[in-house]
Amino acid sequence: MKIESLEQALEPIFWEYINKDIPHHYFFAFDWKYNRDVTKILLALEENRINGIMLVYRQSIVQLRGSREAVKALLERLDLEKVELQSLEQHKQYVLEKYKPTISHTMMLMLLRKGEEIRQIKHPIITLDASDAEQIATIMKDADPEFWGTTTSQQIVDGMSTGVNWLGIKVDEELVSIGNRRLTELGGLIGVVATHEAHRNKGYATSIVSELVMQILEKASTAMIYVLSDNPPAIRAYEKVGFKRHRTYFFMRGERC
Repeated sequence: MKIESLEQALEPIFWEYINKDIPHHYFFAFDWKYNRDVTKILLALEENRINGIMLVYRQSIVQLRGSREAVKALLERLDLEKVELQSLEQHKQYVLEKYKPTISHTMMLMLLRKGEEIRQIKHPIITLDASDAEQIATIMKDADPEFWGTTTSQQIVDGMSTGVNWLGIKVDEELVSIGNRRLTELGGLIGVVATHEAHRNKGYATSIVSELVMQILEKASTAMIYVLSDNPPAIRAYEKVGFKRHRTYFFMRGERC
């Protein structure tokens, strides 16, 4: 099996490969189209056929897809000391042979295709802007310090400037629930959904996700969202608006063994 960096000459077979399941390869497509200067993609090739692919974004975030043999070969080429890595569950053993996790989870990708949406908007929702960035960051850090503990208001503002749209719900002028989306020709990805602990179990997140879905499906055919598999309340909320389970992944952050 041959490992090659993605170059212009290999792009036709790359796009043919990932277009078979864009949600499964969303970050490969998105980062290669929009963040190419900080993205490296390696292809595992056999007779000019792709058996696996690996994305390395900003020398820290890694995505792996493909056959077991391809993933093993690609991991041999990965020389990072610290990683945030996502792969299929079946590749977990190969990842753990190389990296010791500080955190690890099973993560689910859920999809909602146009025509399957179930409107569940039961609360007033507002569009957020840069003036809300500090409150957004605070809610994120409080809701999930493991994933979002280092989030800053400047990162929120920077994301807004590159096409991330935020919605929220306020109670007595206080922001209590938030969600965001990024919409491209690849589909719409809902990236963050979080509610202040004191305001949970009121349907706020369901309303926000439903509104995000409605906005996405005005211009795209598919909405996507990731959720931890051990978070049944979130999964139920997403299923309530029409999301269906698509694929399951192993996710970890860790250091080289």
